Amino acid sequence: MGPRIHYRPWLRGAVRLAGRGWCTARDVVFPPRCAFCEADLGETSDELPLCEACRCRLAPARWPCCPRCGGGGCFPEGAVPEGASVRCDLCKAVSLKFERAIPLGAYQGDLRSAVLRMKRPSGEPLSAVMGRVLGRQRRRELLRFRADLVVPIPMFWARRVRRGTNSAEILAESVASALGLSACVGVLIRRRNTLPQADLAPRERFRNVRGAFRLKPGYNFNGLRVLLVDDILTTGATCSEAAWTLRQAGAAAVAAAVVARAQGVDKA
Repeated sequence: MGPRIHYRPWLRGAVRLAGRGWCTARDVVFPPRCAFCEADLGETSDELPLCEACRCRLAPARWPCCPRCGGGGCFPEGAVPEGASVRCDLCKAVSLKFERAIPLGAYQGDLRSAVLRMKRPSGEPLSAVMGRVLGRQRRRELLRFRADLVVPIPMFWARRVRRGTNSAEILAESVASALGLSACVGVLIRRRNTLPQADLAPRERFRNVRGAFRLKPGYNFNGLRVLLVDDILTTGATCSEAAWTLRQAGAAAVAAAVVARAQGVDKA
């Protein structure tokens, strides 16, 4: 480890002032744009690069869903029950290993378009923004889980190289930052290249990911509450298997936070 550098107070102030000057100059030359529709933003008070229209479409203030599996349309708005024992028609038939799912919204419309864009390297800035949106809009539910750390759903290394990005990693770092937690990237490892889940029937998806994850040696999860982060949850098979791996390593509880939740009984 190299020597620590101690800045004098006046120097720290100068560095901060220079940083503000650079940001101002950058915004004059390159005006900030919406991360989704690329509309000019002008001055934004909270530094979240989304225009008002996109905030409304991509960040619903409330989305009634099952508190267990995150499925929407299961209960009437305003009548969503609370509690770990709640089961809706979409999650009664399967044994999910995570405690609850916390989605931002439904996998449809603009939110679906955002998730698909996030799967490409050019969509990495959008992934970072959507992670912040998820952390802000679902802050109450996320804090209620009392997570100790955030872990992204990993991608098999060959697929990661081929795709050029893993949106779950970027999302996890943004969500962790919004909640004041640490993101542990690279701790959970996908040990084999499973078939794409989208090509499989619901029951086959659980078989496809069975035993697909392992933990990097040297990490202790005993008694920890872990928040898993991914871009989309459909059957819940991937998050469930990852949660099982963490629980086998001693995790006290695991929850899943996702940008979008696919709808329909066939995808539950």
